[in-house]
Amino acid sequence: MRRCSIARGAHAPRALLLALALLIADGDVDAMQRRRTTARKPPPPVPLKTEPAAVKCAEVLGTGVKTNATYCFVLAGRDPAEGVVISVPPHSGEATLTFDLHNRHTYSEEEMRAGRNFARYSAVVGVLTMKGELLDRGAVQTEFRTVRDLFERIAGGAGPGGVKAVAPLGREQVSIPLPEGVDQVSLLGEVFEAVSAAGRETAAPGRPVALVSNVNVAYRPAPVKPKGRK
Repeated sequence: MRRCSIARGAHAPRALLLALALLIADGDVDAMQRRRTTARKPPPPVPLKTEPAAVKCAEVLGTGVKTNATYCFVLAGRDPAEGVVISVPPHSGEATLTFDLHNRHTYSEEEMRAGRNFARYSAVVGVLTMKGELLDRGAVQTEFRTVRDLFERIAGGAGPGGVKAVAPLGREQVSIPLPEGVDQVSLLGEVFEAVSAAGRETAAPGRPVALVSNVNVAYRPAPVKPKGRK
């Protein structure tokens, strides 16, 4: 009988150790759960921002009478400094440049009455970095038969209603992705072909190839770097 009681007592420390181990395990689980619940949540993503871009035109046609948009000539050439220079705010990741591309047409009432009104235009412009690296292209192709084909008229001219003879024709909405780190791009004319009663016209350096308007940029603002201690 005495041996049996000793045997039973020998199991008591094991049971106590097992109970303690279970308590410690439960405590570890509770601690892990508390750490998980108190862990900081990642910051929300920076919202996308869309705004009109800062544009520097080498040559401005004027302001539209309907849209009140500013129209810039895109000139043929290779030097980005001579193109339509567009500034891009500091951004995280890829930004998107959008603009409307138009052919240019010189409207004439005399040509209309004489039946020499038909014209067909094709234009291709390149979007380049200020170092001359080509990012992408945009193109527009239109035909003119009547005044209704004009996209709109430009204020400030001597024609009827105070509009200019040169007017935007057609509209092609162009969207170009811009890599992170690109803070300026330039639009330059690459290809131009016009067929009208006056004959055929092609691109020449420094001459207008197309018109651009409604230039916007969509981007996620880059985080502001903290100022260093003095």
